[in-house]
Amino acid sequence: MLASLIAFALASGLLVWFHSKSVTLFGLSFFLMLLIIAQWWRDVGAESRLLGLHTKLVESGLRYGIKLFIVSEILFFVSFFWAFFHSRLSPNVEVGGVWPPAGIYPFNKFGVPLLNTAVLLGSGVRVTWAHHAVQSGDHAGGLQGLTITVILGLYFTALQGIEYLEAPFRIADSAYGRTFYLATGFHGAHVIIGSSFLIVCLSRLVMAQIRPAHHFRFVAAI
Repeated sequence: MLASLIAFALASGLLVWFHSKSVTLFGLSFFLMLLIIAQWWRDVGAESRLLGLHTKLVESGLRYGIKLFIVSEILFFVSFFWAFFHSRLSPNVEVGGVWPPAGIYPFNKFGVPLLNTAVLLGSGVRVTWAHHAVQSGDHAGGLQGLTITVILGLYFTALQGIEYLEAPFRIADSAYGRTFYLATGFHGAHVIIGSSFLIVCLSRLVMAQIRPAHHFRFVAAI
């Protein structure tokens, strides 16, 4: 309940930041959210590792929760793709009847976008390698694969930041700018959050707190 209230304050702080340029509410909410996350992860870790409360039934509930979360994420991004393809396949008169709209110069798809796609695919391969290494008890292989995954995730975020800085259009530039920045922005936020999860898993792997027989949080982060 507290996390939900802080998330609401975080969204409200983002709106205040956009409209009045004040970052106070957003900064405070963001700090409190990080605090909640750290304490929540600590408690879940203690329940699992120290208290032994993660029975098969509890773990089954966690797995269903992650599956439902992934379904909600798919539908979340379907809405962005729907908006893009609606504008792309049937551009209306307000954008000149053409796509991209007149005056919009899109990125070369074979430049940074292709590189970022390759980086993400590479990180997926590496984290799968790390997962199989953990399952087979190969601690060194798991560490190596997960470290490379985290580096690639941070590299992706840096590339996307550079892409945004060099973009010849902004979010206010017609439907093209809005669909581009909403879709890629939320995707970039997911990469940052996912990288954060994997960094936590990497720290737990360094401390030998992830075992071959019990590593659901690592799977959930992947």
